[in-house]
Amino acid sequence: MTQISPQERAERAAAHMWEGDNAARLIGVKLDKVGPGTASASLKVKDKHLNGHKICHGGIIFTLADFAFAFACNSHNQVAVAQNNSIHYLKPGALGETLTANATETARSGRNGVYDVTVSGKGGRKIAEFRGISRVISGQHFEENKD
Repeated sequence: MTQISPQERAERAAAHMWEGDNAARLIGVKLDKVGPGTASASLKVKDKHLNGHKICHGGIIFTLADFAFAFACNSHNQVAVAQNNSIHYLKPGALGETLTANATETARSGRNGVYDVTVSGKGGRKIAEFRGISRVISGQHFEENKD
């Protein structure tokens, strides 16, 4: 039996998830990078993402952070879902600005995981801090031979 590397596992799980993520494609989220317990995603703020204050809608920022969180917590080829998420908005996202969400696994034990996501804008300024708690449920994204 051939073992795959943690990086290959993360990439294959991400490819499987991306295939069915219609919501991310609809709003324009891009997966930039994935690794074991990590993911990076970006979104260029367009007119369709603005709220009544003419800044990026908080729901769009949350969705970007949640997307990075989802790909990070599913990178181990175990199906994981959100158990709880919270976000703190620090600065507004502006029209034309590219927002980047970087997710990092901070703890993983049994079926639970904790992930922190920083959403940044132009020049690295912090737009939001997101914390996601994941729960592993049954299943894998792709069949994997294990010794």
